[in-house]
Amino acid sequence: MTKLGFIGVGNMGGAIIKGIKGKLGNTAVFAYDAAPEKLKDLGFFSATAAHSIAELSEKCDYIVLAVKPQQLDGVLAEIKAAGNKELTLISICAGISAEYIRERTFSNAKIVLVMPNTPMMLGEGASAISRGEGVSDKEFEFAKKIIGSCGIVEAIPMDKMKEIIAINGSSPAFIYLFAKSFVAYAEKAGIDKDAALRLFAQSLIGSAKMMTSGPTIDELIKQVSSPGGTTIAGLGELYDGKMLECVVRACEACTKRAYELGEEKK
Repeated sequence: MTKLGFIGVGNMGGAIIKGIKGKLGNTAVFAYDAAPEKLKDLGFFSATAAHSIAELSEKCDYIVLAVKPQQLDGVLAEIKAAGNKELTLISICAGISAEYIRERTFSNAKIVLVMPNTPMMLGEGASAISRGEGVSDKEFEFAKKIIGSCGIVEAIPMDKMKEIIAINGSSPAFIYLFAKSFVAYAEKAGIDKDAALRLFAQSLIGSAKMMTSGPTIDELIKQVSSPGGTTIAGLGELYDGKMLECVVRACEACTKRAYELGEEKK
């Protein structure tokens, strides 16, 4: 039997525990959180509360690190003290490198890095995953299965895990801000904001499906844009406002800050 542990049962850790229920075959799931109240409903999701990080580290084959970066050093110290060098550590801590984790646990620690996003809480996550040295094919596939239980998962190179943050980790906030501007326009035009939000949200869902249906993004834009029509008029304003360049700058700012945070944690 495979034994999987979670350290941290907050929004993301809790979402994964819920998502994997019944999907991992012969796997026992355990979890620990410094706030005991977060462990009270684990039984409903076929998971068992652990009494300590040491207990998890000693008994588990895999551990998902789902704590805030500022809590990570203490957690890693306890994992190191437990001495189980066969663990595969799956980290969803943004901006934390595999080297950082190895330096605080074991020099040959098996590490998988994950950049999830908050839609994971609805089972609609889009997570990037990267495989560290020493992680076997079987271990990596299991890690992908864990994370993929709450949405889609895409493998990317380890040295691009900071760059990917803007694309799937931070982008929901950018999309929400974009949505806010459409709702503001609706209110200004005298349209019920709740109805407008529902229409825009469904437009996002449909547009997302269209983007993975075959045509290129440019072809999809053209499908909506009749010559001399309303969409062309609106697109002209977005191009004049340099929306594309603005989004790239936002992504670059995300990446810059990710590297800064990595340096601050050294």
